[in-house]
Amino acid sequence: MSRRRLFAGLMSGTSLDGVDAVLLALQPEGPLRLLGHVQLPMPAALRAEFAALHHAAHDELHRAQLAGLELARLYAQAVQQLLREAAVAAGEVDAVGAHGQTVRHRPDCGYTLQLGAPAWLAEACGITVVADFRSRDIAAGGQGAPLVPAFHRAVFGRDGCDLAVLNLGGIANLSLLHADGRVLGFDCGPGNALLDLWAQRHLQRDFDAGGEWAAGGRVLEALLRRLLDEPYFAAAVPKSTGREYFDAAWLQRMLRGFDTAQPRDVQATLAQMVAEVVAADLRRHMPGARELLVCGGGAANSDLLQRIGRLVDACEIVGTESRGLQPQQVEAAAFAWLAARAIDGLPGNLPAVTGARGPRVLGAIYPA
Repeated sequence: MSRRRLFAGLMSGTSLDGVDAVLLALQPEGPLRLLGHVQLPMPAALRAEFAALHHAAHDELHRAQLAGLELARLYAQAVQQLLREAAVAAGEVDAVGAHGQTVRHRPDCGYTLQLGAPAWLAEACGITVVADFRSRDIAAGGQGAPLVPAFHRAVFGRDGCDLAVLNLGGIANLSLLHADGRVLGFDCGPGNALLDLWAQRHLQRDFDAGGEWAAGGRVLEALLRRLLDEPYFAAAVPKSTGREYFDAAWLQRMLRGFDTAQPRDVQATLAQMVAEVVAADLRRHMPGARELLVCGGGAANSDLLQRIGRLVDACEIVGTESRGLQPQQVEAAAFAWLAARAIDGLPGNLPAVTGARGPRVLGAIYPA
């Protein structure tokens, strides 16, 4: 890059709670600069439709297209509000990186599907859109996820020390930035997805704010052992997963025989499961980590962070705001950065993370 350029990033993650939009300034030299951030809630009907589309159902192809168009309208609204608040014209933005909403992620079958109608979005915003970031990596034999470790290395990496970055979205994933330059990343398993599901069912709230409900519960040791026996947790990396695997049906299977358990105790046990899985992955893959940066919506779950902290007491847990990006801004910023890589014809994946045969330029480009 020979000049400062502007890129927007859009993220609606597996928690299905809303859309984050950020505007980044990327410069030839020096760190990236965040120029704006907008959050819009996802309408309840759209959230329910995306949750349903994780599984086969009647007329799903038509419903998926309509849901993708509805999300694109929400994306466009977020971009327009972002530009208004930053006092930036659409013509000044080089591209928008739009991850889309994942409804099926099946690298084992050779495909992944993110909805979001990028052609419609490019027309609505008058800005070039980069989308479908995962497919090329899968075509090259990779998992197609996680893709954020390359961004974490570029923005948070420090020479001479091991650093772990934990994204606590609907799915929890780790980026392990080793002091010698090696990077490892993978999906640990469920993050907020099952906690939110259980809170919605028993509290009639979108989520357990701060983990307060879970904090007052008792961990059911027999249930915890059953949860931790899930084969995915012990699977070798590279690996990735999603809501189509860790869903209500999975939880129902795990809860067989625990019909009389108090819902609050189940919530505490689910939170402990997340903490145990993350801690085990840290011990297995980066035992020397002394700092864990946390981002995603789960960074606001103080109970969950305390549970993790008790299991990795030699590792200081801090939010990514300590490095200049609020926890809810990180993933959207990553896709703005990945859009810039695509526009410049530069690889966006890390083969050591995804298992792809080599570096690949990620994303399909829809010109303004």
